[in-house]
Amino acid sequence: MSNTSKYIFVTGGVLSSLGKGLASAAIGALLESRGLRVTIQKLDPYINVDPGTMNPFQHGEVFVTDDGSEADLDLGHYERFISSPMGRNNNFTTGKIYDSVISKERRGEYLGGTVQVIPHITDEIKDSIRLASEGVDIVIVEIGGTIGDIESLPFLEAIRQFKADVGKENAIYIHLTLVPYISTAGEVKTKPTQHSVKELRSIGIQPDILLCRTQMPLSDSIKSKIALFCDVEKDAVITAKDVECIYEVPLWFHREGLDSKIEKLLNIWKGAPKLAAWKDLIERIKSPAHEVSIAIVGKYTNLTDSYKSLNEALHHGGVSNGCKVNLLYVDSETIDADNCKKLLEGADGILVPGGFGPRGIEGKIRAAKYARENKMPYFGICLGMHIAVIEYARHVAGITKAHGTEFDENTPDPIIYLMTEWYDERSDTVQKRDSQSDKGGTMRLGAYSCRLEPDTIAHNAYKEENIFERHRHRYEFNNDYKKPLEENGMRISGTSPSGELVEIVEVSDHPWFLGCQFHPEFKSSPMKPHPLFASFIKAAFEYSEKNEGE
Repeated sequence: MSNTSKYIFVTGGVLSSLGKGLASAAIGALLESRGLRVTIQKLDPYINVDPGTMNPFQHGEVFVTDDGSEADLDLGHYERFISSPMGRNNNFTTGKIYDSVISKERRGEYLGGTVQVIPHITDEIKDSIRLASEGVDIVIVEIGGTIGDIESLPFLEAIRQFKADVGKENAIYIHLTLVPYISTAGEVKTKPTQHSVKELRSIGIQPDILLCRTQMPLSDSIKSKIALFCDVEKDAVITAKDVECIYEVPLWFHREGLDSKIEKLLNIWKGAPKLAAWKDLIERIKSPAHEVSIAIVGKYTNLTDSYKSLNEALHHGGVSNGCKVNLLYVDSETIDADNCKKLLEGADGILVPGGFGPRGIEGKIRAAKYARENKMPYFGICLGMHIAVIEYARHVAGITKAHGTEFDENTPDPIIYLMTEWYDERSDTVQKRDSQSDKGGTMRLGAYSCRLEPDTIAHNAYKEENIFERHRHRYEFNNDYKKPLEENGMRISGTSPSGELVEIVEVSDHPWFLGCQFHPEFKSSPMKPHPLFASFIKAAFEYSEKNEGE
């Protein structure tokens, strides 16, 4: 194979949420299992520069990469399925593309010419696609949105041109569509797929492969019909069947011959895929020896995509312990002094995830207090760490008015506050910020190192002295309160190398009570569960066993 990267463009039709991200990730896993170096890129049609300031109710979680890029949640799928880490070149939005073009125009780089969608915007998109190709054999490019959306047109035009630029053996188009089962008729219907492909062809793109999302395997006759009407080969019509577990998708695609078809179209000749690890994973997921229940106490509990990486990381922790993990979503706004026990006593562990703003804070504090007093495993992530510190300060250290300035600007005891100056080890500079700074521009973002104290929950989980974890936050632990908290039994088990920034806190006389400033869920995968999640689920299982014994 030549050093030139080859490209797979994935589009979606009929309706949104069909699973383009999962399909792209599964394709990446299959090709990687054949020894190819793979990366995946997401092109999003919305005008926001990145999803960092978007409400999770609208767009789901914001995924963070090592280099500090705030990205679409699909990048989390990519990292969970393939080994290549994602970065800022793996996610581009319409806003980012236009921002770059407008900046070039202002600098005079277009020599006074009229700046237009074609060729300037489309050229910028193509340049962005090429940025992801360094050092890899295959670039899988997922186009956000649904065929027919007006905002997707510049991206579709760019990938139409791209195949002509690199040659037909170096680029293919895969279209994900819907083949619904109509129960009253007792049959699947191909018309939505036909219309979706017609729409795609009307803008100049002929799909090479069709992924047909459906509830059941497609018969040969249905595949032949789709192939005929959509002008693709019959073996290019792939059943994308609903599966019980998302990590089955690569195995299902392989059974359908998808990876072999891709290799043929791209003129790649590699050996058979090595899928034993995936088969073993599915076996362990489907045959758990134990079961635990984890209460996720947050304010976005009505939309599970808000905690996508978190949910997956909990399941990964379950896999490493032979446990099925049941997730109990508890709206923190509904927790009060009267119902706290009723809402939480059925859980084997409590997790308070990251978030922003004052809504539901007191309910989260009650949840942390319940876990601490009842020796139930508690895992606080980012905001969840802040909650743990505030609760401990109020009810153990006697700092009764302790709070965070994010929730109460006038609190007399700002135990969590906006650190106006801090040393950034990555850039070797002093960073400055205040309450008037742009929301998206002043957070501590990306991977930072953390030094662990020996003989702590964290150190026992990681079995390392120095770790690197991804951050996404603005508010920090106030070092003025270190001494009174430590004197009352809270242990600071992880700090930045300089000791200036508190990264992990624990409760000394508790079986498993930990809060971390970073987001460990972003670095967990089914093949390599994150150490903290594995340790947390283990503690939850031990708590469950102890309660059953009593």
